[in-house]
Amino acid sequence: MLYYFDSSAVVKRYAPERGSEQVNAIVESTENTVYLNQIGVVEVAAAFARKARTQELTIEDYEAALWLFLADVADHEFEVVPLNDRTVELAVELTRQHPLRGYDAVHLATAAAMKTALQETELPPSLVFVSADQTLCKAAQDEGLYTINPNEF
Repeated sequence: MLYYFDSSAVVKRYAPERGSEQVNAIVESTENTVYLNQIGVVEVAAAFARKARTQELTIEDYEAALWLFLADVADHEFEVVPLNDRTVELAVELTRQHPLRGYDAVHLATAAAMKTALQETELPPSLVFVSADQTLCKAAQDEGLYTINPNEF
């Protein structure tokens, strides 16, 4: 199965919180491929830094989480989808249609473009959008994506 994770889902892999078990089950299954976009890499790093500043993570845990995440990206545990002009244009359009923050629109645009590309192949479109943001999940559903909110498990 193919999954697209926004940064709120990825963070749960490295900083245990509500929904972490669901995220870990998806990532650890060898039958799954998990994607995120380039912006997601930066957002995850920023989320870890924020957790360290607010003392939700110790400095040691912050450094370990960041190091492990970047190693997992390098090892393709997460496939990073590059951004392009078409994705940015779609993200702008999505902000007109849904109450999304800027980077959330970029995540949704990336997943929507992936879904379209899958539909153009002979494979059935089996992409699941994973986010802990209910507003973003609703917008993804409105755009025809299957969604999982790990906080709901």
